[in-house]
Amino acid sequence: MFSLIVHALLGLGTIWFIVRLNPAIFRRPPSGPALSTLEIGLYVVGVTSILAGWSFNIAFVVQNTHGFFTNPFVGNGSWQQYLKLMFANPAAGSAGIDFSIANVLLLPLVTIVDGRRRGINRPWLYFVATLFASFTFGWAFYAATVERQRRLAADGLVNATT
Repeated sequence: MFSLIVHALLGLGTIWFIVRLNPAIFRRPPSGPALSTLEIGLYVVGVTSILAGWSFNIAFVVQNTHGFFTNPFVGNGSWQQYLKLMFANPAAGSAGIDFSIANVLLLPLVTIVDGRRRGINRPWLYFVATLFASFTFGWAFYAATVERQRRLAADGLVNATT
């Protein structure tokens, strides 16, 4: 269970770093609402994915470990066991490989290339956030960042080049 707490803290820290490293993007717009309807929708989807996914992660750790401090890398309730179970049968393997390719290759490629073009500082941190939160949250957070940048660019406050 301790490893889940560490994961949660690392996730919050990564999100904090993204916001802190991009103050021009994450400042309050001078006109209009603090968040657009699209931004709210993206954050709701992202946070919902964390809550849903983490409910399964917590159940996995609780069912497969005993005690508060366990090895998060090998043994019961570890990443090793988690990855093994992700490919436990052909259906799970199909979803697992699709998720793995999208999360480890596609998301970093898109966010790094597009993020640099848009002037987003350290866009690779969106991938890091997925390691601690969820794949869906990383995409939703990046899309919300781009939407925020678009809104600020419309007011002439930030560059949103692509």
